[in-house]
Amino acid sequence: MDRGAAVLLTALTGGLVALQAPINSGLGRAVGTWQAAFLSFAIGTLALAIIASLATGGMGQLSGVREVGVLYLTGGLLGAAYVTSILVTVRTLGAGGVVAATIAGQLAVSVVVDHFGLIGVAKQPITLVRVLGIALLALGTYLVVRD
Repeated sequence: MDRGAAVLLTALTGGLVALQAPINSGLGRAVGTWQAAFLSFAIGTLALAIIASLATGGMGQLSGVREVGVLYLTGGLLGAAYVTSILVTVRTLGAGGVVAATIAGQLAVSVVVDHFGLIGVAKQPITLVRVLGIALLALGTYLVVRD
């Protein structure tokens, strides 16, 4: 996939995060926070099971899981933590605040991951320009969430 298409796809699916928080929060008000998080992941798991079954290699590709470290199996837990937290925080911060804080946190941590080359990512040093980008995003987050 070329870089432009990757940015476009990421931006489009990232835009769905703005919908995810209020949708899951509404579900949480109806059935409970933990129950809503469970339903959200159960529905997503069902959809992905169908897609994975139809994809090249089908479910047989899952046999490769024996060759990865435990760290690479924690993505679902990280997603569960995020979904559960936004069920609650969107009620205080609103969808814009949740997305702003999410992106700020993602950028700050990802720059550290890049700098040290963690989790198999190519090293990219922290530069003054990157720090400025994080600071501007933090300022933007503050402006979005302040009263």
